[in-house]
Amino acid sequence: MQSWQLPEYISDILPSSARRLESAKEELLSLFHLHGYQLVMPPMMEYTHSLLTRIDAGLSLKTIRVTDQFSGLQLGLRADITPQISRIDAHILSANNGINRFCYAGSVLHTQPDTLYSTREPLQVGAELYGFNGIQADIELVDLMLKSMKILGVEQPLLSLGHISVFRSLAKFANLSNDDTEELLTLMQSKNTQEVYMWCKSVGIEDKIAKAFSILTTLYGEPNHVLKQAMESLPETTEIQAALNDLSVMCETFNQYSIHLDLSELRVDRYHSGLLFATYRSGESDALVRGGRYDGLGQYFGRSRPATGFSFDLKNFLELLPQPKLSGGICVKSCDAVLARDEIENLRQNGEVVIIDYLDEGAKSLGCDRLLLQQENCWKIIDIQ
Repeated sequence: MQSWQLPEYISDILPSSARRLESAKEELLSLFHLHGYQLVMPPMMEYTHSLLTRIDAGLSLKTIRVTDQFSGLQLGLRADITPQISRIDAHILSANNGINRFCYAGSVLHTQPDTLYSTREPLQVGAELYGFNGIQADIELVDLMLKSMKILGVEQPLLSLGHISVFRSLAKFANLSNDDTEELLTLMQSKNTQEVYMWCKSVGIEDKIAKAFSILTTLYGEPNHVLKQAMESLPETTEIQAALNDLSVMCETFNQYSIHLDLSELRVDRYHSGLLFATYRSGESDALVRGGRYDGLGQYFGRSRPATGFSFDLKNFLELLPQPKLSGGICVKSCDAVLARDEIENLRQNGEVVIIDYLDEGAKSLGCDRLLLQQENCWKIIDIQ
C-alpha cells in the first residue's frame, strides 16, 4: 500500500467542493440562528461511556475506540453528535430549566459506512430542542428541516412520518423483554406479516397482540388511509391514541407537502422514543434527513428532559449545491508585489481576492480577470479582455 493512500471510504474534499459545502453550512447555520438555535462545537473525542455506546448497540458498533495516553481509559471518536448535545444540556447548561435550542455542524467518524456509497466521515449538521414535550416543538423542528432542504436544493421533498411509541406500547402490553423487543424490532423491517405473527406466537404473545404486531407491518402509505386503518385495528391504549393524534396533527400542519406515513419504519437509533420524521427525494430509498423525539436521553447524564431534533450528512447534498458565485481575482506580478504591498492589503480588506503571480503563470491561469499595474505613478486595476 502506498503511504499516501487514504483509508477506505475516507476522501479529501477538494477546493471546488469544499467551498460549496462551506457556503451551504454557513447558510444553514444562519437559518438555525434566525430560529433561535445556538451553535455548539462538542469535541471530536470523548470517553466512550459519555458517547452512550453502552445503551445503543448500533452506535457502539460505529464508534472508533482508542486508549487515552493520559488516563489509560477508553476514548471514542464520536459517531453521532446527539449524545454530546444531551450531555451539554444535562451538565454544562443545566442551570437553564427552560428550553435550550442547539445547532451544530461537524465531522463524525464511523467504523463502517452506512451504505455502499456513504463516507465513513460524514459532515453532520443538525438542530435540537430540549425542555418541551409538546407537539409544537416537533412541528418547529420539522419546519426547520424542510427549510433546510430548500436551502440545499431539494425540490418537493417527501416527508415521511412515523411514531415508535406505537411499537413500544405494543411491546409493553406484550410484556416483552429487552432482548425480545430488539429482535422483533429487527424482524419488523422485513414487513413480512406472517413471519412477524409466527414469531410473536413462538414467544407466547396472546393472539390479539400478535395480530396487532403483524398488522403494524402493513400500516404505511397515504396518511388518511393509514390513520383510519390504525384506529380500527390497533388496541386503544393511551400511548397509541396519543401517537396517532400526533401524526394527525403533523399531517394537517404540513399538508402542502407530499407525506408518507409508516408505523413500521423503526430503523432508528435506540434512544428515540416518539415521533419520527425524515425527508426523501422522489424515487430514492435512502433518507436525506432523519429526526425525531428522544425524551429522557439525558437521564444517562443525570438530567432527563424531553428533546426532539434532526441531523443529516451535508456531504450527501454535494451534487445539489450550486457553485458559489465568486468574482474573479486581481493578479499582481511578483516584481510589483513589494511596491504594491499597501495597495494589495487595502484591496483585500475591501473583500477583493488578490493573487501574486510568482511563476509568471498569467492572470487567467490563476483565476483572475484583472491586473494590478502601476501607471502614471499610481496603481490601477485593469480588466483583462
